[in-house]
Amino acid sequence: MINAIIVDDEPLAQDVLETYIEKIPEINLVQKCNNALEANDALKKHSVDLMFLDIQMPQLTGIDFIKTLTHPPLVIFTTAYPNYAIEGFELNALDYLLKPISLDRFMKAVNKAIEQIDLKRKGQGEGAKAEEGEEHPDYIFVKADKKLVKVNYKDIIYIEGLKDYVIIRLDNNRVITLQTMKSLETKLPAGQFMRIHRSYIVNIAKIDAIVGNMVEVTEKSQVKHLPVGKNYRDELLEIINQNKI
Repeated sequence: MINAIIVDDEPLAQDVLETYIEKIPEINLVQKCNNALEANDALKKHSVDLMFLDIQMPQLTGIDFIKTLTHPPLVIFTTAYPNYAIEGFELNALDYLLKPISLDRFMKAVNKAIEQIDLKRKGQGEGAKAEEGEEHPDYIFVKADKKLVKVNYKDIIYIEGLKDYVIIRLDNNRVITLQTMKSLETKLPAGQFMRIHRSYIVNIAKIDAIVGNMVEVTEKSQVKHLPVGKNYRDELLEIINQNKI
C-alpha cells in the first residue's frame, strides 16, 4: 500500500481528491489536512509516501512548506494557479494538477507516483540484499569524452551541477558527464556523499571545515568554499555532530 495525505484548506477540494483516491486500491489515505501545520504533524505520525498538496493556503503556502522539509514524500501539487508550475517542478514535484481536476488527469499523476514508489522500494530491497551478502564497489563508471571513465569514490572531492551536466571534481582531475545531479546522487553511497545544495554534492570525508553557511574543502591545494542550502543545513550538521568531540 502507498500511504497518502491530502493538504488543502478547501473542504470541497479535499472531498474530490478523497473520492478519486477511493477508486485506486493501491492508495491508502491516512489523513486529510487543512493546512501545512497539520500536514507537518501528519508526516511525523505516519509513514507517508505521497502528498497531494495545495499551494495557496493560509499561514504557510504549499511551496514554502516543501522547502521546510528535509526528506519530503513524493508531492503532487493541486492548485488553481498555473503560474506556480515552474517553481513547483524546481522543487522536484512529481506532477502539477490544475483545479478543477479531472479523474483521468488525476489517474495519470497517480500512476506515475505508483511507478516511482515501486521502483524505489525495489531498489531498497536490492540494497538490503546486497548488504547481507555482497560487497559494494568503491567506484562508479560515468560516460565522458565518448568513453566510460572509472571514478573512485575516495578521489571525489565534490560534484557540481551545471544544468544537464555535472562536473566531478577529483583530487588531481575533473570529469564532465551528461546527466543530472539527481540521477548521479541516487548512485552514490549515502553514507559517504551528501547533497548540501541544489548544485553541490560533497564527499563527507573531504570536508575540512564548516564556516557559517559554507563547507570548506581543498581542491588542487586551494581552499574552496561550497554553499550549503538552507534545506540541507540541518541534516549536514546532524552528521557532523555525530563525529564531533
